[in-house]
Amino acid sequence: MKLLLVCALFVAAVQSRRLHPPHVQPLSDEMIDFINRLNTTWKAGRNFDRNTPLSFIKGLMGVRREINYRLPMYHHEEIPNDLPESFDAREKWSYCNSIHLIRDQSTCGSCWAFGATEAMSDRICIHTKGRVQVNISAEDLLTCCDTCGAGCNGGDPAAAWEFYKTEGIVTGGLYGTDDGCQPYYFPPCEHHTVGPLPNCTETKPTPKCVLQCRKGYEKSYSEDKHYAKEVYSITGDETQIKTEIFKNGPVEADFTVYADFVQYKSGVYQRHSDEVLGGHAIRVLGWGTENGVPYWLVANSWNEDWGDKGYFKIRRGNDE
Repeated sequence: MKLLLVCALFVAAVQSRRLHPPHVQPLSDEMIDFINRLNTTWKAGRNFDRNTPLSFIKGLMGVRREINYRLPMYHHEEIPNDLPESFDAREKWSYCNSIHLIRDQSTCGSCWAFGATEAMSDRICIHTKGRVQVNISAEDLLTCCDTCGAGCNGGDPAAAWEFYKTEGIVTGGLYGTDDGCQPYYFPPCEHHTVGPLPNCTETKPTPKCVLQCRKGYEKSYSEDKHYAKEVYSITGDETQIKTEIFKNGPVEADFTVYADFVQYKSGVYQRHSDEVLGGHAIRVLGWGTENGVPYWLVANSWNEDWGDKGYFKIRRGNDE
């Protein structure tokens, strides 16, 4: 089974565009109004309480690029003749339960682990044609991968995939479920203004690595491990990325987050800020065009209340 990571799919670029004034705070109504008055390709709205510390939001951006772990590059020599103009992995592999799931990293900078384990889970289902449906544990990867970085303080997505190949990762679903060996430790929280969940607070410390499954689980920790046979990166070439997703399923990618992104609600995001908040890892599900604007379809890990029910579209081909 081939499983992979796509690094830095959306790279920061300096382009001629209107940027928000320096005095406008990222979580302010002024930022939302500024974006919406531009009549750009996307709409902004309140995703976070205006009093949320910016340090907390930056803490959610858990990609540690200074680790700079490298995977071997893979190049598709054969490009499918039927590569479509638009594609949604949720439709092609609708029988995969994991592919429809939006997770919540909660009060932890674990996006690097979530993007990886989400794509791993999807690909296990896809490559077994639905016979094996599991959620690979973000908890196990987050807490036990010493080479990945600093847990809730960030990690390297590439190192996460190498860990999957060499050490293996057990199963585990969302907090409070009996899904798999090690469900997620942190409960969901309200990143946003109004909702049924308790409010998110400061970023929490990384839990300890536990080399055993939850009480009552039918397998031992070692028996529950899943491994990749091969891991690799794909270049930033658009056709290569499309081919990989079309053939093998969703991929993990990371991108630079600018201050306006946290207010995304709908449409195709393109940045109108030069204030960097950090690096964020996500899962790419497909691509398409909306009102003439090409995009990548992406699943975030800030629960379903954020953005467009947990998803967002980001402009394709412009390196946002």
